[in-house]
Amino acid sequence: MGFGVSDWRLAHSVSKNGQLGVVSGTALDAVVARKLQDGDLEGHVRRALDHFPFPKMAKRVLDAFYVPKGLPENKPYRHIPMHSLEGLQAPQELCIVGNFVEVFLAKEGLSEPIGINYLEKIQLPHLPSIYGAMLAGVSVVIMGAGIPLTVPGILDALANHDAVEYPISVTGEDGKIEIVNMPFDPRAFMEDAAVPEALLRPDFLPIVSTEALASILLKRATGSIEGFIVEGNVAGGHNAPPRGAAVFNEAGEPVYGARDDAKLEKFREFGLPFWLAGSFGSPEGLAKALEEGAAGVQAGTAFALCEESGLIPEIRQELVREALAGKARVYTDAQASPTGFPFKVADLEGSLSEEAVYRHRKRICDIGFLRQPFRRADGKIGYRCAAEPIASYVAKGGVEADTVGRKCLCNALAANIGYPQRLADGTLEKCLITMGDDLVDISRFCPSGSPDYSAADVINTLLG
Repeated sequence: MGFGVSDWRLAHSVSKNGQLGVVSGTALDAVVARKLQDGDLEGHVRRALDHFPFPKMAKRVLDAFYVPKGLPENKPYRHIPMHSLEGLQAPQELCIVGNFVEVFLAKEGLSEPIGINYLEKIQLPHLPSIYGAMLAGVSVVIMGAGIPLTVPGILDALANHDAVEYPISVTGEDGKIEIVNMPFDPRAFMEDAAVPEALLRPDFLPIVSTEALASILLKRATGSIEGFIVEGNVAGGHNAPPRGAAVFNEAGEPVYGARDDAKLEKFREFGLPFWLAGSFGSPEGLAKALEEGAAGVQAGTAFALCEESGLIPEIRQELVREALAGKARVYTDAQASPTGFPFKVADLEGSLSEEAVYRHRKRICDIGFLRQPFRRADGKIGYRCAAEPIASYVAKGGVEADTVGRKCLCNALAANIGYPQRLADGTLEKCLITMGDDLVDISRFCPSGSPDYSAADVINTLLG
């Protein structure tokens, strides 16, 4: 769902109704910083920080970003410090705080579990993000868009506040990938606060597209895996690229074949619970998943469009109205994401899905979650993003062809949830909506024809 769509309100509602509510863990440092700059008018962030175990860190974040009554309308948001391999204190503290706040609020008043979802491709914030979520008592960590072999062992160590490392992929001058381990020591952030008791070690559920990837994880992971999310290429967000030679249809979408379908009999043989994702968000989809031996389904699109979703209400309602009118369209954009992974996009007038809107936008990289580390000629580490200004990307050793069609997902996804950056010309950043193919059948959740329905409506419909 990008970031902030599956927010604490949605996760809280889903868990309250007996299912596993999952918050998006992507860019929660940016989300909490912008909420504070908007004045935290309902006081939720500050209430959560009253329970944060390291008060000096909480105060620094508040001092840096909290604006009582919010920024003036014509003022841009303050830029958050970007993550780097050096592990600078400010971005890591903001990351710990942002993840703690989101999970704390999702869990508040509940005894039911809450999960959090990360993208392995966004590697630099992983360690402080996971630690912040664990400080708040997260029960499940889900991770896709990569091969997170070291995460299970990291969860074991962080539960005891022990130092850990994360392997960061760095592109060398020759284009080959080298691994540089990024350290993180939780105790370095505690100052004079007492070391908390051992934390809950959350279950780990990697997102995989094939049984081959699941097998690799089971053989090589550094700790226990408690199950799998098996996600097909019709799911929203980032999809795994097709296996084999790249083939595209007339619309420029990657073509998937039988090799890309997960062999579910293999997952049954693994003996671990698994959930199916990608057009399983219906009563029929749930029944089919259970018949295949799955424990259940992951239904992102249905929940992304419910009232508790973090999406701007006007966008959410427009997407539902288009679906009700039979006009909804979702396509797989092979170029949009700077990660190089195919990215599901919903057509929406006035958003970056329109070519004219995209070409009008001046390139900028001021949030930086999708920057990729690379080795400079002088041996030091630099950072570049295929959606940044082309001249800048090329000057850093990037190939210009890799910039074609790349969109700034960081800024677009922030706009989706009501936190668009104000640009120098006074305009606001545009949206880019990601949805799964289930969008076209969303009417099953709103039989009255209203564009508004709740998370409870989704659950009740799925369960019949």
